[in-house]
Amino acid sequence: MNLDEWSELFVATAGASAALAGLIIVAMSVNIETIVAAPSLPARAGATIASLILVVVVTIAGLIPDIGSVGLGWVALVFSLVATGFGVDATVRVIRAPGQPPLAGPIKGAVVIVPLLAFVIGAVIMIVGIDAGIYFVAAGILLVFVSSVVNAWVLLVEVRR
Repeated sequence: MNLDEWSELFVATAGASAALAGLIIVAMSVNIETIVAAPSLPARAGATIASLILVVVVTIAGLIPDIGSVGLGWVALVFSLVATGFGVDATVRVIRAPGQPPLAGPIKGAVVIVPLLAFVIGAVIMIVGIDAGIYFVAAGILLVFVSSVVNAWVLLVEVRR
């Protein structure tokens, strides 16, 4: 597969995810006392930043000349597993958080975990030599953006309710 065909997507998503990571950090600094006081919000914010950094790293790696789909798959796998560690921690903390409806925790956890699973699946598919794995990575990128905007909203607005 020729990753050069993906270069415009990689450039755009690297910049957008870095900017969104900055927004999350600003949101945390504005509401830090409220976020730190909540049992699950610090971990959720950390998982969101880890997901966005995953996008930055994978998309910048995709711009490395001659990295190839297998090399990009390895980068995506290593960094998505790290981000998944943050996501699992956040999900456990969200599920254990007191005072929420029974399904709220798993749904909030899925918002964090599902995008990361798309990265892991895509990475493994690319490593075994199937070029279609890049489409799972692309889906993961899109899902990270949606998930991150949801979490940015929570950290900026919902914590004030």
